[in-house]
Amino acid sequence: MNKAFVVFIVSMALFSLQAQAERIRDLVTVQGVRSNALMGYGLVVGLDGTGDQTMQAPFTGQSLSNMLSQLGITVPPGTNMQLKNIAAVMVTAELPAFARSGDKLDILVSSLGNAKSLRGGTLLMTPLKAADNQIYAMAQGNVLISGAGAQSGGSRVQVNQLNGGRINAGATVEREVPNDFASQSVVRLQLVRSDFSLAQQISDAINQRFSGGAALAEDARTVRLFAPADGPARVRFLANIQDIPLRVAVQDAKVIVNSRTGSVVMNRHVSLESCAVAHGSLSVEVVQNAAVNQPTTPFAGGETVITPQTDISVRDSGGSLQHVRSSTDLNNVVRALNTLGATPNELMSILQAMKNAGCLRARLEID
Repeated sequence: MNKAFVVFIVSMALFSLQAQAERIRDLVTVQGVRSNALMGYGLVVGLDGTGDQTMQAPFTGQSLSNMLSQLGITVPPGTNMQLKNIAAVMVTAELPAFARSGDKLDILVSSLGNAKSLRGGTLLMTPLKAADNQIYAMAQGNVLISGAGAQSGGSRVQVNQLNGGRINAGATVEREVPNDFASQSVVRLQLVRSDFSLAQQISDAINQRFSGGAALAEDARTVRLFAPADGPARVRFLANIQDIPLRVAVQDAKVIVNSRTGSVVMNRHVSLESCAVAHGSLSVEVVQNAAVNQPTTPFAGGETVITPQTDISVRDSGGSLQHVRSSTDLNNVVRALNTLGATPNELMSILQAMKNAGCLRARLEID
């Protein structure tokens, strides 16, 4: 069997062919309960000569001047500060739902200028704002860099990224996000992916656990809950719902093709109809060499001439029709595709043609 390409298979074939039990908490989120993105601009100091070059990144020097003026230090106008141990950075974080004042957040620090490395740096106090331009947290701390690097004499060795790092518990929540969860009259569950059958399954499972019609599937993405009005009782109600096991129905047959990496991923529900496939590869190679022509006799008054010589070769390999049998099992599908002996790039075209011809029983998605 030709193994010219590798088909990466992420499927449920390693498990039972029956539907697998999952918890409702893994399939849905509670509407209105979500995190919020925070962002801020700050300065990292204490670098070992690997900071921003202020001539190419003037905003770093301006930021330092503004900070020093707030501390009562005045820098004369027009002063050219040759800084090497400071870098301008962007700080990002996620403010989780129900975060309270004083909670700690993990933050990511990323270089904004042309700093070579943030290793050993310390982030100065940086306000973090949300989309409403309000400050919700303050960040500060030592930046942890997972990469390493060294350079000398024009040679450079680097492992992983040096211009981005992390500070665990590096931000403190200063403002709480208003949340009316306790006062909402209706609670809704949002499915991670739209599916009418799954929404109905979730509704039926909840109604079996709580008699009296506790849930109602409104559409393919939303399940409405008739939760208790009391806050603690509502929390207990949702906690019991999230742990209900559910037999997830069969998923759609999908083939995911990544045109950038050449990888092909398919799940266990992909099937093939009988078809004939012919593929070949046409390559044209042009090679140009320079030939030197000299006069045949000495002192004849001739000149040396360089003439180009071009060789063109055309190769067309493959092209024979090959029969692909009907396959409903994933292993048989992989075996049938492997017999074609196609490269990953050729396989992408073959799968597209199979889909158009109606031979591929799956949804084809190309990234």
